[in-house]
Amino acid sequence: MNEITIIKPDDMHLHIREGQIMQTVIKHTAKQFARAIIMPNLDNPIIDAEMAYNYFLDIKKTVPDFEPLMTIYFNEHLNNDALDRIQKLECVYGIKLYPSGVTTNSEKGIRSIDDCFSIFENMESKDIPLLLHGEVNDPSIDIFDREKVFIDKYLVKICKSFPKLRVVLEHISTKEAVDFVVEAHKNVAATITPQHMLLNRNDLLSGGIKPHNYCLPIVKRSSHQKAILNAAMSGNKKFFLGTDSAPHFKHQKESSCGCAGIYSALTAIEIYAQIFDEHNEINKLENFASKFGAEFYKLSYNSDKITLIKNDNFVPNKIEVENQELIPFLAGESLKWQLKIN
Repeated sequence: MNEITIIKPDDMHLHIREGQIMQTVIKHTAKQFARAIIMPNLDNPIIDAEMAYNYFLDIKKTVPDFEPLMTIYFNEHLNNDALDRIQKLECVYGIKLYPSGVTTNSEKGIRSIDDCFSIFENMESKDIPLLLHGEVNDPSIDIFDREKVFIDKYLVKICKSFPKLRVVLEHISTKEAVDFVVEAHKNVAATITPQHMLLNRNDLLSGGIKPHNYCLPIVKRSSHQKAILNAAMSGNKKFFLGTDSAPHFKHQKESSCGCAGIYSALTAIEIYAQIFDEHNEINKLENFASKFGAEFYKLSYNSDKITLIKNDNFVPNKIEVENQELIPFLAGESLKWQLKIN
């Protein structure tokens, strides 16, 4: 197959920051995707309905034809009144929980998940999805085990206690996460990134540290990578596209304490197409990218379509933003698929 046309997809997990960097990267996403779940972990987190609406308006000013699906940063002030205001705001599609300190801009995250159960109960009753960065931030736990420990310690209990609560385990990175989602009740789903399909820890550490391949959850053994690949191409509607694209400037990545995050938004759908094609599953791309996520979030399918063609597609070495450099995922490499621009 040298050409494929699919319903315009959605990115169900996206970081765009704010200011000039947002204005640059959101245009990359809007070329390929009709909608995206926008993460709230800015320097000043989006903690209530008013902040979410203002952020929504900022995005719409830059890309009027794109639909940002906003989220709220899970915080202790999410009482019944706050949740009512969130529920009434049509542009908000979930609340994102970060354990404190687990990733970029998560310092104001939750310190005790056990203390959140009354909020989970309210969210369940109001049908507000819970989006999870599913890792513990316990320094005594090996970084390669933190997703599994989170599932065992917290997620099993959350899903058992609130069977009607829609839960998304974001950017899954382990076989244990795949198995949990498959076996969990129907309201549990997971997003899958291109990096967790393409990379394992050799790609991060072998032959020298590759800071632009560093993300959280950290990429794991090849056996976990294979499990993620199989889940994405299984046809199981619990698994859908979420890039977790997260822009950091080059100097922030190539430092003594490099930031976690991979910027894949420039060529995201083309990367996914290449992965699916290389595994002879290109016919399953539309469900994974355009249908399953929409169904989970109770959205209609997008009316527009995109066409991808088999063609050499060079990924630039850098993107300039206000005299700083942003390094895209797979910089300097040539992809085999390209978005056809009409």
